[in-house]
Order: sequence, then C-alpha cells, then structure tokens
Amino acid sequence: MIANLTSSQIQVKSETDRLIFKTIYEGGPLSRADIARQTKLTAPTVSASVAKLIESGLLTESKPISNGRGKPATQVNVIDESYSVIGVDISNREFKGGIFDIRGNQLYSAVQSVDYSHAEFIFPALIELMDSLVAQVDKLGSPLLGIGVGSPGLLNMRNGSVTLSVNLGWYDFPLKEKIKERYSVPVYLFNDSQAAALGQFTFDNPEKTENMIVLKIGRGISAGIILNGKIYSGSHFGASEVGHLKVVEDGKLCQCGNYGCLETVASTTAILQEIKNLNPSDLNFAGHEPTSDDLLTAFEAGQADVVQIVKQAGEYIGKAVASFISILNISQIVIAGSMARFGPVFLESIQASIQGRALSNLVDYTDLKLSNLGQDIVTKGAASIILHQELGVV
Repeated sequence: MIANLTSSQIQVKSETDRLIFKTIYEGGPLSRADIARQTKLTAPTVSASVAKLIESGLLTESKPISNGRGKPATQVNVIDESYSVIGVDISNREFKGGIFDIRGNQLYSAVQSVDYSHAEFIFPALIELMDSLVAQVDKLGSPLLGIGVGSPGLLNMRNGSVTLSVNLGWYDFPLKEKIKERYSVPVYLFNDSQAAALGQFTFDNPEKTENMIVLKIGRGISAGIILNGKIYSGSHFGASEVGHLKVVEDGKLCQCGNYGCLETVASTTAILQEIKNLNPSDLNFAGHEPTSDDLLTAFEAGQADVVQIVKQAGEYIGKAVASFISILNISQIVIAGSMARFGPVFLESIQASIQGRALSNLVDYTDLKLSNLGQDIVTKGAASIILHQELGVV
C-alpha cells in the first residue's frame, strides 16, 4: 500500500444517479429543470441526485443565470478534473501508463523499461510504473477513481487473473488481486486488444459505430471485438487471440508451441527477425539490435526489401481480416498498434489480401481504416473502462 495515495470511495452506482450524471456529462451545463425534462424524472428526484453528486465533488453549480423570464436558474456541470484515472498498457516492449481526467484528457504519461529475461522481473517493473503514476496523482491533487490495465494474453475476467500470457511468461497470475491489494482502489483488467477496442469505440468513433473490430498489431497480434456497443470476450475469454491463428502451413515455431501462427509472420517481432537477414548498413542499425523505430525509418526511406516485408505482413493480416468479415460481417475494422504507423501502404496490402478471400459484397461494405489514437490507444481504453464502470459514462 502506498502511504500517500489519494484514493476515492466515490459511489455512482444507482441507475438514477448514473442517468443524471451521464446527461450532464454529455450535455452540460444544464439547469435542474433541463435535466428533469431530458431524463423524464421528477424535480425532487433530480434535485436529490444533483445534491449528492455535488457533494461527491463530481459536479459544480453556477451562479443563477437570468433568461429574462421568472426566477434566475442555476446550472450544474461536470468538474473534469474532479477525479484522476490511471490507464496502463503492458503489451509492448516498454510498459506505458497515463493519468487522465474524467473526460479522458491525458494529464501525464510515463514509460517503464522491462527486463524480459526472467518472468519474475515483469511484475516489479509494472509496480515501479504504477508507483510513479500514483505519486503523480497525489501531486495533481485529484482523488484516484481507479486503475485500468490492458494486458496481453488470455485473461479470466471473473477473477482478474492472467490465465496465459506467452509474452509475459505468466500462467494463472492473479494480476488484479495483486494491484488492488497494493493500491486499494477499483481495478479493472482487460486484454490489451479489448482495451484498444474500448479506446477506439470511446475516443475515435465519430460515426458512433456499434459494431467494430480493432486489430492491434505490434509485438503480438490480437483483436478487440465490439458487438452492439459491448466487448465480446468469447465463452472462455479467448475471442481476441487471432495472433495464434495458423496462416502458414509448415511455418515457424510460435511461442505458443504451434507452428505457422499469424504472430510468426506479421508481428513486429517476426518482421524484425526477418530484417536481421538484410544488410544492416543499408538500414542504419549497424552495431545495435534493430528496433521497430529502425524498421519504420528504413520503410519511410523507401528501402525496397523492408517495404516488401511490411507488405507481406499486410497480406497475412488480410487472411485474418477476411475471416472476421466472413464470420461476423462487421462494418468497421480498425488497424492499431505499432504496425499502424506504416500507414496507407500497409493498409492497402491488407485490403488487397482480403479481395478474393471473402464475398465481395461483404468486403465492399466493410470500412477498413487506421486508428487515429496512435500508441496511446490501450492506455486511453484502459482509462475508459474506469469511467464506464465507476461513473456510467462513455
């Protein structure tokens, strides 16, 4: 437990309080009469709920404003900085965390290097990152509403444990319990691609699309599926594990123990392994282990071999996307993660690969695009989980 942690015991659990808060969150500032009209609740019910929300520190009341008719009305509005939310992404080579206000505006970010040589080093690195974020929350002075975490692998959503994460070396690891023990605030755990999908759905969804798939491609490959506005996790919480779909017969051995998985040919790990066979002096990484940034630099410089490798990765991704289109007929598929940085060329190679692998009628009605949220998509999504679960908004 961190001694100076500014924590919150806020409860916005009743359906009435949530409806009123969401109405103000989306349309404020509003008078109590406006809220009653929009929610169809009685004036006494609205007044009691607003008073409770003001006392909790979530709302503020303005001075009376005259509209020229009758008694001047006071208006209430959300205090954006009333509480802080922490979102953490542990799916990449470096762990990343952010502090957000209750509008999802990022107030602070931090990264933590991780030693992957032994599994027992992983959780201490996460705690080091979280401790630094919590210390910053105390400096900001806003109570901490909760912590959201996006983790790679198969998760048990009932108890918040990581059933299997090949990349982290975790098996039945009680991640949620360990975090909650230390910080004593609400903790929510999602697969990193599911968190990315929630981030996309919440913060980069101008069409208000209710059905989408976010394919997160980086060190690993996974998919967050949203159906009718809700995350679909599958019967055993494994709906995201598209990275272990076999796409190459007699392919390379994957960390999961199978051969020819999508991650062995289209993840950044696989691509970096492949470019090691190229001349390092041509790619400006002579003398050090190539990184995804080196790969991007070579790609943007038009290095032909690298461009071809990236396009080939897109072709393999297209096989998985075609399966999603054929089975789920989802109208929007979004490419996110570090591979999204390769932009239109990567997207076009995926699109070309889809053609001929699914019914053209379905392909034509599928919007394939790149996410605009960049490398913050998982931390933003993890934060949105807290806002939804604790406040009933977004």
